[in-house]
This record gives sequence, structure tokens and C-alpha cells, in this order.
Amino acid sequence: MAQAPSKQQAKRISARERIQEAQRREQQTAKRRQRIVVTVSAVVVLALAGGVAVAINSASGKDDKAASAASSAPLVVPANAGGPNGTVITYGKADAPHTMEVYEDFRCPVCKHFEAANGEAVRKLTEDGQVKVEFHLAAFLDKNLGGKGSRTALAAAGAALNEGVDKFKQFHDVLYANQPDEREDGFGDVDHLLDLAGQVPGLKTDAFVKAVTDRTYAPWAAKVADAFNDSGVTGTPTVKVDGKTVTLFSGNAVVSPEQFTAQVKQAAGLQ
Repeated sequence: MAQAPSKQQAKRISARERIQEAQRREQQTAKRRQRIVVTVSAVVVLALAGGVAVAINSASGKDDKAASAASSAPLVVPANAGGPNGTVITYGKADAPHTMEVYEDFRCPVCKHFEAANGEAVRKLTEDGQVKVEFHLAAFLDKNLGGKGSRTALAAAGAALNEGVDKFKQFHDVLYANQPDEREDGFGDVDHLLDLAGQVPGLKTDAFVKAVTDRTYAPWAAKVADAFNDSGVTGTPTVKVDGKTVTLFSGNAVVSPEQFTAQVKQAAGLQ
């Protein structure tokens, strides 16, 4: 017949059980974190392999304190912003008869692949004044992955827009060329963003540096992100020309500049 443990043994067993329970909880937490990262990374891999955009699938339904603070701070809309509530950035001639809508998130790795392949094609399509580009920027990857890089980069892009549309476009291109791994929050560091801004000639004015450092355009960035969420677009990158969706991937690769340009011209009736 088994004997009941002594009081001293019972205390040791109780302490061991508490330690084991704490370890079990920590392991569960670690697994949850890993699932978030693996899930989003898998989406990215599948997107590149299958030719689809990164889907909006929030791992956490809540913004962090920084986002809440941004939404309650005074709204300052950058000069050169347009569209409803100043949430759209137009590049090219404002009176161009055809519109290319580009939906992106600065932390989206598939957007980086699209920009690397066809960013120059997008720019060239605006040169003859027939097509203008409207950028609709998102911040959903902050929720999916944690951190604040999408929102902070978007706020810094607002400071660049305030300096000029061309400055915004150049800074936009620099951000994608220097995009950190999606599991890292490199764009959440304003000092890093200011370093990258140094690659754009004439951008780092005193006003720009102050706006980025003070997060002047964080409330605006929140409005821009909300407008994206209300757009009905379900993934990034997405490109539409006069309302028609353009195919950005063929098999496991981004379409070539020639293919992309032909699609845009066809959708706009320019061929």
C-alpha cells in the first residue's frame, strides 16, 4: 500500500508542479508567437509561388497603444495629399484621363518584388500624361506580425509627401529597396527611416526631420490605413487600371515590365 507523502515531500511536489505549469505556459506562448510568424511567412512564400498577393489576415484584432495615441492626436494632412480626407497620394499629372490604383503595405515583401520588377514601368507610364498613379497604402502587416513598421514608415512617407510628390515617390522607392525581413520591425525605428531618407537628395529638411521624429503625420497614416481597410481590396500588392485589376504574377514570377505595361495600356484603351 502506497504511503502518503510527508509535508516536506508535498511542498517539493507542489513547487515542482508550479515550475512545470509555468514552463508549460511559456511553451504555449512561444508556440503561439511561432505560429503567427510561420503563418505569415508561409503566406508570403505561397504568394510568391502562386502569384497572389499577401492576404489581409490579422493575427491580433487590436492596435497597440501607439496606434491608439496616433488616432487621438491632432490630424495633420500633408501638403499634396488628395482623395477623400487626403488619404490618396497621386503621382503624375492630376488631369490624366486614366488612373492606375496601386495598393501596397511598406512591410509587404511581395510588394517589394513587384516594385523591384515594375516600379520603373509604373513611373514611365506616367510620362506622357495619359496615366496617373494613385497610391493607397496599408498597415495591416503591423497587426499580422506585431510592431509598428508599416504605420511608422507610412507616417514618414507623409512627411516626404509634404515636401513634394516627387520626394514621396523617391522615398517610397528607397523604402522598398531597403525593406527589412517581414519578421523584423526595422521600419519601426524613426532613426533608421531618417537614415534612409538621406538617400533622397534634398528630402531631409529641418521640417521633414521634425515631422518624422515627432510623428506629426501618424494620425494621417492611421486614416490612410483605415481608408485601405474600407477599400474592399483583400491583399497587397493590388493594381487596378480604370477599375480593372491587372495581373501581377505569372506562375511563380512577377510579370515582366513589358507584360505589365501591355496590360495597363490594354486596360486603359491605349493600344
